[in-house]
Amino acid sequence: MEDFFKKEVPLLQEFYEQPTLELAKALLGCQLIKETNEGIASGYIVETEAYIGPGDRAAHSFQNRRTKRTEVMFQRSGLAYTYVMHTHCLFNVVSGGEEKPEAVLIRALEPKHGIELMKTRRNMEDLIKLTNGPGKLTKALGISMEDYGWQLTAPPLFIAKGFSPNSISSGKRIGIDNSGEARDYPWRFWVTNNKYVSRHQKT
Repeated sequence: MEDFFKKEVPLLQEFYEQPTLELAKALLGCQLIKETNEGIASGYIVETEAYIGPGDRAAHSFQNRRTKRTEVMFQRSGLAYTYVMHTHCLFNVVSGGEEKPEAVLIRALEPKHGIELMKTRRNMEDLIKLTNGPGKLTKALGISMEDYGWQLTAPPLFIAKGFSPNSISSGKRIGIDNSGEARDYPWRFWVTNNKYVSRHQKT
């Protein structure tokens, strides 16, 4: 594992200080890496969604809603915001800076390291479906609510350099209901034509 971490160096805090929409695009191609007692698993980020509260009706922090769940969103950028939805744990990167509760949801990964471990966790062999959704990727990597608030600049959960996408596409966010005009914000970004994206058409 030490050799792995010598090769994969966490991105510095400065990376997370950029504006949320820019961060959502900059994360594409980066590696999301998680170390557990079972081993290390990682994947390239190929799809993200930006949430810019408190003005974003679809954000958990809309109107500065500050609860036990959203508290980490009000902290410094670069922390892990995990929450449970429909029994699935979802993983977000806190952005916006202190007292500006914004975040980027990681929606899909292209599997890279620890693929057999991920297949075991997901109880499946289909590589395409292994991490092509926000709930799928957390289960595959072993990300859980225990990672809430983790600073993403150090193991066991961190983001490192990967590849630079040739093209980035954008479209409406997925599953945004009862959110007024926020349903139409083109704040979902993905690596164009990447087969591991959760949904390929604009929605």
